[in-house]
Amino acid sequence: MSVLVLVENIEGSFKKKSFELVQYASAIAKSLGTTATAVALGNISEEACAALGQYGAQKVLQINDARLANFSARAYTKVLVTAAQQESATIIITSHDVLGKSVAPQVASRLKAGLIAGALSLPDLANGFVIKRNVFAGKAFAFVNVTTDVKVITLLANSFPIVTGTGTATVAPLTVSFEDKDFAIQVKEVNKVTGSVPLAEAELVVSGGRGLKGPENWGIIEDLAATLGAATACSRPVADAHWRPHHEHVGQTGGTIRPNLYIAIGISGAIQHLAGVNGSKTIVVINKDPEAPFFKAADYGVIGDAMEITPKLNEAFKKFKAAQN
Repeated sequence: MSVLVLVENIEGSFKKKSFELVQYASAIAKSLGTTATAVALGNISEEACAALGQYGAQKVLQINDARLANFSARAYTKVLVTAAQQESATIIITSHDVLGKSVAPQVASRLKAGLIAGALSLPDLANGFVIKRNVFAGKAFAFVNVTTDVKVITLLANSFPIVTGTGTATVAPLTVSFEDKDFAIQVKEVNKVTGSVPLAEAELVVSGGRGLKGPENWGIIEDLAATLGAATACSRPVADAHWRPHHEHVGQTGGTIRPNLYIAIGISGAIQHLAGVNGSKTIVVINKDPEAPFFKAADYGVIGDAMEITPKLNEAFKKFKAAQN
């Protein structure tokens, strides 16, 4: 019996959320008196896999099949199901992102497992297997008790701080018998964003809305983000108007993020937008409308013209950083 966790990498380097997933899996394994095993897909070095031991993995199953370079929900599902059966895993964990949302339900179905999507907590084992998760677009919490023998969990990013420890995981190959139908859906093109902080993993995010008045003014958002080392995001109207690419859209119909700091500039804060960002540790709102709904959710609010306040805020941050150096 073990806890199994799927880890992702980009061009040979594990994502930050992979370390968080391994640490989460390790914490559950310790509480159950068992071990955590990671499943690594793709061309990644044995040394990088072994280093997952620093986050609590005792073992890493590695499968390097060129056909897995592009995501295939069916193939990835077969990998996890095969690994779970090989390791007699009773708990399988993935990230709560496009990959996890695609794979976890299929894994749960094949293993006849209960599924908890978007977990926010470690399980409460004193009362069964109870995990906290968001419901109603983040407006409330639910505490879900899973009673099936096998359990599948998707974990929301940035739910737990990453602590690097010591240790080395053993690395072993994983063999999976694929069929042509496992790769029936072909990926023709992948466009990756480079040179910026991945939004889903960012601890600091600067976001803009229609209050910026047009794409020509987006420079003040990018300048502030550059000063802070933050990722940039936007509201849905901005993405729909093609001011910004759709991968930056956060909200109920876009991405869900949980940064330590979220600065919303010129965004009214409709409930659809709040659903994607209300897990942020600290929310700062800049808006000239004192009745903007976002102020009710904000930890800090500034009432004023974003076009005037944002450059001044950026200069203040620059002076503060210079003084620290």
